[in-house]
Amino acid sequence: MKREIITTSDGSTTIHIPEWNEQYHSKHGALQEAYHVFIESGLFHFTNQYHKTPIKILEIGFGTGLNALITFIEAEKNNLFIDYTGVEAYPVGKDELAQLNYSTLFESEKAETYFETLHQTSWEKVHQLTDFFSIEKQQKFFKEIVAQEEFDLIYFDAFGARVQPELWEEPIFQKMYDALKPHGVLTTYSAKGSAKRAMLSVGFEVEKIPGPPGKREMLRAQKA
Repeated sequence: MKREIITTSDGSTTIHIPEWNEQYHSKHGALQEAYHVFIESGLFHFTNQYHKTPIKILEIGFGTGLNALITFIEAEKNNLFIDYTGVEAYPVGKDELAQLNYSTLFESEKAETYFETLHQTSWEKVHQLTDFFSIEKQQKFFKEIVAQEEFDLIYFDAFGARVQPELWEEPIFQKMYDALKPHGVLTTYSAKGSAKRAMLSVGFEVEKIPGPPGKREMLRAQKA
């Protein structure tokens, strides 16, 4: 499937799939979306609520590594101990990664090094990158996740239901529910009613909250 690098409205790049008319991140701003959906509405929401460390994060759709990069930077900035697991069935290639401009968008002088390190680390192995941040990348389909009460926070960043509806149905959200510890949080850019109903059906408490640029609302769910 053909893939193109495009620049989004906030100047950050992403990967576009013309056949699906779908992007890895929002055209309205990849960086802004990632910060709003996963950092502000996910990581900071969780830390403000529970003040616990380390925080174990599962990302559904490691993709370009943007969410992991921002989390890495925020972990170092705020002295947060984070164990990060990213699941991806089809890793992004080196040529595409080289065309992404994420490392130029941050004040941190270490952003470029962090981004390269995230992608150079081997898959299926835990890597302690700094005192505050470790990562394990797992190459598999989301339906293969079997974790039980392992994670505090899930970044649910799968492709949209328009192109991959099976990723937004009860079986996947049941796996997400099972993977979270009690009171764990799932955050996602989607606000679809069908996704909310699927989350509710497996036991999540779900709220609609203000969305990132270009989206009025998004969903955040919590395990009871």
